[in-house]
Amino acid sequence: MLDNPNLAWHTLSDHSLLSLVGRDAVAFAQSQFMNDVSALGEGEWHWNGWLTPKGRIIALFALLRIDTDTVWMLLSDADSEQIAASLRRFVFRSKVRIDVRADLRITGRLRASERSSGRHWTGSENDGIELDLSGDGEGRALRVVPTASAPAEDAAAMLAWKRLDLAHGWPRLEASQREQWTPQQLSLDRLGAYSVKKGCYPGQEIVARTHFLGQAKRGLARLLTIDAMTVGSPLEHSDGRSLGTVIAIAGDTALAVVALEAPTATDTPGTGAEPPQNNESPAMGGASWRFEPLLGGLKR
Repeated sequence: MLDNPNLAWHTLSDHSLLSLVGRDAVAFAQSQFMNDVSALGEGEWHWNGWLTPKGRIIALFALLRIDTDTVWMLLSDADSEQIAASLRRFVFRSKVRIDVRADLRITGRLRASERSSGRHWTGSENDGIELDLSGDGEGRALRVVPTASAPAEDAAAMLAWKRLDLAHGWPRLEASQREQWTPQQLSLDRLGAYSVKKGCYPGQEIVARTHFLGQAKRGLARLLTIDAMTVGSPLEHSDGRSLGTVIAIAGDTALAVVALEAPTATDTPGTGAEPPQNNESPAMGGASWRFEPLLGGLKR
C-alpha cells in the first residue's frame, strides 16, 4: 500500500472546476469531449478528456452530470481559464455558458467515501458534492465545496493523492506533456475514459482508426523510482534499448509511455501483467527504477 500521511479533508489546489450550463450544455460536451456524455444520467460521472483534431490530449478531467442543463469538469494540473477560453471559441450559437467556478474548491481525503460509490456522486452544490475515487488497495474521496468552507492544503496529502492517481494509471499532465499523447498511448481504455462508438468529436477519427485497426504501438507503464527523474526524459534499458518517455512524476512513482513490445517476454506495459524487475537507466544519470503493475479499480 502507499502511505497515507493524512486522512482529513484537504484542498487540492492543483485542481479546478469548470461548469457548462445551458440547454445545450450536454450536447456541447458530447460534441467536444472524447467520452460519451449522453450516456451519463443525472448524479453520475466518468473520466473524460478534450483532444486536438489530431487526437492528442489537451486536458483530462472527471465529468459530472449535475442536472439536465449542467455538467462540471473537474480538472487537474490544467489552466482552467485557458481551457474555458479555448472551449468558448467553439460555442457558436449553442446555448451554453462556460465558467471557471472560483467560488468552489475541490478537496480530497485519503479514505473511501461513505456517501458515494462507483460512478454515482452524492450531495448538492451548497452542501458539497462527493465522489468516491477508491481503487485497488486504497480508499479516496473527492468533494467539491464552497470556497468559504474549504479546508487548508496539506502538501504531504496532496503528494500522496497524486501518487495514487499515477499508480492507478490516471496521468497527471504538466504543460510540456499536453497535446503530445493519444488516449491509447496513455492506456485510457483501462479507465473507460474515451468512446469509439459515440458521434464525432475533435480527434475522433484518429482514436477510432487506431482502435479498429489495432495500430496502438505504445501504452502506459508505472515505474517505481529510487533516484530523481525528469518529466520528458527518455527511458532506456541498461543495454541501451529505448523503452519510452517519462510523462508524469510524483515522489517515487512515475508514469511512462513505452513500446508495447515487452521489455521481457512476460511483460506487456499497461495491461497489469507482471513487470520485469530492476532495470538501470544510464540515460537518466544512473537513476534506478523498476516497472510495477498499474493498479486497478479506478474505472468508472
